[in-house]
Amino acid sequence: MASTSDIRKGLCIRYNHDIFKVIEFLHVKPGKGPAFVRTKLKSLTTGKVLDNTFSAGHKIEDVRVETRTYQFLYADGQTYHFMNTDDYNQISLQESALDAADLLKEGEMVTIMFNTEDSMPLSVDMPASVILEVTHTEPGVKGNTATNATKPATVETGARINVPLFINEGERIKIDTSNGSYMERAKD
Repeated sequence: MASTSDIRKGLCIRYNHDIFKVIEFLHVKPGKGPAFVRTKLKSLTTGKVLDNTFSAGHKIEDVRVETRTYQFLYADGQTYHFMNTDDYNQISLQESALDAADLLKEGEMVTIMFNTEDSMPLSVDMPASVILEVTHTEPGVKGNTATNATKPATVETGARINVPLFINEGERIKIDTSNGSYMERAKD
């Protein structure tokens, strides 16, 4: 058993007969009244995200997890296939277990969390950023740079993101996987 002081990003807990992963948390100590922890939890079975508030000192049941590095092989409809880089065993997961499936490129290394009690995969953690090639984008309009103007672009995985006007087709860009936003040009 853990308490609210142990809450951190990535912690897996058992709550309401389901397993949730802490996505965001904030310890709040108001001037008047008791302290509490405001959390955003993602269900690892359904993918549903909910906001919850725990009072300070509340006991939570944490789930022991084990992480392993896997390589993404290919997608077959809604099923994604991964290979363990240590023993070459393969597993298949549904798209709902992934956070940013549209940014996943073949050969990409990911971290998969497993429940230590039953060895079931819980979630797939993408790297913080990925480097992808822009396959299609309209040319930028000259003189339209007074503000942070962006244009839509399609990358090699098929995902559509907004990029600055100076990005052209064929360029490689770095994308933040947490929110799917453009970070910078890739440094080759």
